[in-house]
Amino acid sequence: MTSKRTVQFLKYTIVIIGCLVMVLPFVWMISTSLKDRGATMVMPPEFIPHNPSLDNYKQVIEKFPMLTFMKNSIIVSMITTIGTIVISSMAAYAFARMEFKGRNTLFLIYLSTMMIPSQVIMIPQFILLKNLGWIDTYQGLILPNLFGVFGVFLMRQAFLAIPKELEEAAFMDGANHWTVFFKVDLPLVKPTIATLFIFTFMQSWNNYLWPLIVTSSREMATLPLGLSLLQGRWSTNWNLVMAGVVISVIPILAVYLFAQKYFIQGMTMSGMKE
Repeated sequence: MTSKRTVQFLKYTIVIIGCLVMVLPFVWMISTSLKDRGATMVMPPEFIPHNPSLDNYKQVIEKFPMLTFMKNSIIVSMITTIGTIVISSMAAYAFARMEFKGRNTLFLIYLSTMMIPSQVIMIPQFILLKNLGWIDTYQGLILPNLFGVFGVFLMRQAFLAIPKELEEAAFMDGANHWTVFFKVDLPLVKPTIATLFIFTFMQSWNNYLWPLIVTSSREMATLPLGLSLLQGRWSTNWNLVMAGVVISVIPILAVYLFAQKYFIQGMTMSGMKE
């Protein structure tokens, strides 16, 4: 009994230490956003500011077009996320349930493209968008990111976990693939859809490199690009930077909390069956 209690104590200790290590940067970020500029350089650092204030948030919103950056990020992230879910779900259903020649080979070829770094195809994508006249537009920010291999793989695994008997019963009642897809399969994979929603939204929201390449004006800049404007050339007001970072984290936190109850269940479903 003593040995078991010791092991359990060590497990809880490791978990608590791990949680503290992960939470500490967020606590420091919020603390710094509530300080004035001088308090950010105090040694030793103060985790709890003596005179907390929301002036940094007011300055960030007044001096920089943060609302414009936020609007662009919301539009790009939501459309990209919803479009990715729709396209990935339809492609995954075809690979999982529709019989056609070369299906498995085609899926393996498609899956192998995950090994290609995204930086390799950015220049060809940029040239294509320039020829289409989509530079510094929402189309240029959204369309190249709608087709993700990870989403197709995740949704395919979820569809494979659904018993075929349910679909066969629907086919016997006169349903076609569209009916089975929308009314039978999609309601059963809601947890996986929620998981894909979180992953895609976070990736799109935090994307910095592609918006940096494809946009050239502040009016089309997303929030990660806007945050880079808070960093000065010779010095940086870290209190303002952290205030902007806190603003950028709030939507991600809201999306995660909204879909939290489906997240773990979706990750479990996606790996149940090959």
